[in-house]
Amino acid sequence: MIQTVGSHLRRGFASVFSSRTSRKSASRAGDADGAMADGEGYRNPTEVQMSQLVLPCHTNQRAERHAGCPCVTASMDDIYFEHTISVGQVVNIKAKVNRAFNSSMEVGIQVTSEDLCSEKQWTVCKALATFVAHRELSKVKLKQITPRTEEEKTEHSVAAERRRMRLVYADTIKDLLANCAIQDNLESRDCSRMVPAEKTRVESVELVLPPHANHQGNTFGGQIMAWMENVATIAASRLCRSHPTLKAIEMFHFRGPSQVGDRLVLKAIVNNAFKHSMEVGVCVEAYRQEAETHRRHINSAFMTFVVLDADDQPQLLPWIQPQPGDGERRYREASARKKIRLDRKYIVSCKQAEVPLSVPWDPSNQVRLYTLEDDKFLSFHMEMTVHVDAAQAFLLLSDLRRRPEWDRHYWSVEVVQQVDEDDAICHVISPPLGGNPKPQDFVILASRRKPCDNGDPYIIALRSVTLPTHPETPEYRRGETLCSGFCLWREGDQLTKVSYYNQATPGFLNYVTTNVTGLSSEFSATFKACEQFLVDNRSDLAPSLQTL
Repeated sequence: MIQTVGSHLRRGFASVFSSRTSRKSASRAGDADGAMADGEGYRNPTEVQMSQLVLPCHTNQRAERHAGCPCVTASMDDIYFEHTISVGQVVNIKAKVNRAFNSSMEVGIQVTSEDLCSEKQWTVCKALATFVAHRELSKVKLKQITPRTEEEKTEHSVAAERRRMRLVYADTIKDLLANCAIQDNLESRDCSRMVPAEKTRVESVELVLPPHANHQGNTFGGQIMAWMENVATIAASRLCRSHPTLKAIEMFHFRGPSQVGDRLVLKAIVNNAFKHSMEVGVCVEAYRQEAETHRRHINSAFMTFVVLDADDQPQLLPWIQPQPGDGERRYREASARKKIRLDRKYIVSCKQAEVPLSVPWDPSNQVRLYTLEDDKFLSFHMEMTVHVDAAQAFLLLSDLRRRPEWDRHYWSVEVVQQVDEDDAICHVISPPLGGNPKPQDFVILASRRKPCDNGDPYIIALRSVTLPTHPETPEYRRGETLCSGFCLWREGDQLTKVSYYNQATPGFLNYVTTNVTGLSSEFSATFKACEQFLVDNRSDLAPSLQTL
């Protein structure tokens, strides 16, 4: 009998990192590695590889190399399953530490499967887990990772961006729900194929036993994930009345530990059903004694299922009818998560062939977005090509008073001091960000420079300054732009390459991360609006454009 064993796979994720090997052995491995030349024969000292035959009685192997002390699973990033694994197939798990922070580290996991009869191999999934190291008697300070190969350098850099995404993930969802209209279209759906959400509800209780926990008595994160998948699969089956296939697990955090002896209550329900996929929400609570009335919320996760036909193509699914109140909230949040899931993959994943330290936006777009982490700052760069003369584009973009025509993040611009022909100080009003009700204001020095030689770009530079006549006021929240602006290159007759740059501080981080992760792709949409503005006004030579 062939059966999928995703639950064993997730236990395997935990087992690779959940126990200790000799620190002395790890040290020797590191010293030997240091003696190797770059390239040939090099192996990352934190890398672990495991091959095992997936059987119901399979056992876990343990390792905690980098930290040298106990670690617990803090979070898992999005996991996308490309293939299922069947009993009798071999699973190869390769894992290594991408980057260590203070007490946490990002671990990259790559899973492939192998059919022993046909010798075929294929990628099952890639996962990113965050583990936190801790000692009871002393504070942990992890040793840093020194990347050596181009692939490791890329992963090391992008790990910082992914960490920022995790820290603001909850706010990202809130911002989307608050600022974007989600199209439900419940009225237009075929009610004959609509299933009440309550009919998909599942509840299960599991007792944590010693085999489910590490040597510290904490439940394996992978074991909890396996139990969560079980109840989620049942909930999904109640909607589709067939055998669903797990395709993705949404990023989630473990809110707290559970130990041997705990009872874990797992609750699942279908939050929303789309054309070919459905989202199942799973909540895990823990309690110690039967008489306990208070349950500890361990974590929540969201899993995406599909139903495949004989040709492995997704089938149409019935619609879901949400219950009023919390059901409608879960319904809308599921739509929000679906909206950002694919866009976030461009930041969560990276390939060796990509430019190191840079993450490209959707390559199918004409607008390209890159991010760069540098010390305490986050920089991003967008570029596009427009059918407008470079000099005309320079005149249009250098007049900051016209920016509200294409950038909705500029409510108004007032020139408060004309320094000279090419420099002016402006007071800019912007909408509220990050849940703060107050609008933002900026005092910005806007400068423009024409090319000195052939081949040089037109430059428009913006940065925040202080002005005694415009101090901070109670009605606005003062913002800051460290450095931003445009470079315009003449690519030919009536053809210009437009590049926009911005370097942001942590205060701007929530807005930047929200958009990088794909919340309605506002960066891309704004830049496309800029392109349309330039095209619509390429013949506009009004006198106001000749001075800043």
